[in-house]
Amino acid sequence: MEAILDQFFNLEVMTNSVPLVIKGLGMTLLICAVVIPMGILGGLFAALGALSESRWLRIVSIAFIDLFRAIPPLVLLIFIYAGLPFAGLRLSPFAAVTIGFFLNNSAYFAEIFRAGLLSVPKGQTEAARSTGLNRAQTLLWVTLPQATRNVLPDLLSNVVEVVKLTSLASVVSLGEMLHAAGLVRSLTYNASPLVLAAGIYLALLWPLVRLVSRFERRIST
Repeated sequence: MEAILDQFFNLEVMTNSVPLVIKGLGMTLLICAVVIPMGILGGLFAALGALSESRWLRIVSIAFIDLFRAIPPLVLLIFIYAGLPFAGLRLSPFAAVTIGFFLNNSAYFAEIFRAGLLSVPKGQTEAARSTGLNRAQTLLWVTLPQATRNVLPDLLSNVVEVVKLTSLASVVSLGEMLHAAGLVRSLTYNASPLVLAAGIYLALLWPLVRLVSRFERRIST
């Protein structure tokens, strides 16, 4: 028992690793601040394209959604960071992570938005158009707010997944929290920094998980 406590819950090692882990946390939050809004916006446009009256736009949008939902994000990230240089395109770790996560998250957000838009009764759209609103105004003021409310738990759940997904950035040596904790672990030969990072992830994500559950209960009643 003492060996387990020393290896995983060594307070001295945790304390010494705090500055580096907190610096990694800053990078994790920066990735989230960039990728989540981009993913939501990209997903919305992809969903609108998938529901478009234009056949070719539907084909392109659905192909995009299916392709990047099917490709594992780790494979996509490694391809962008380590594969594209063979084609003469070398990206920084941050740029590679941003592009990879944007493509992956946009596809998942698109499927959520598409389900939400389809859940809004057509009568709502027809009623809004009858009042003189054009198509864009109807989407912005009538359809989209209702669609977002209907799928809000799913949107929040995907945000939680995006935060967890940032840990994959460590494979391209981007200094996010898991990468920082891993560096300290390799120097100290002690897993306590990883436990510290896991605790920080838990503190960040637990409120979001509870919020998702609350919205699910409210919508189901």
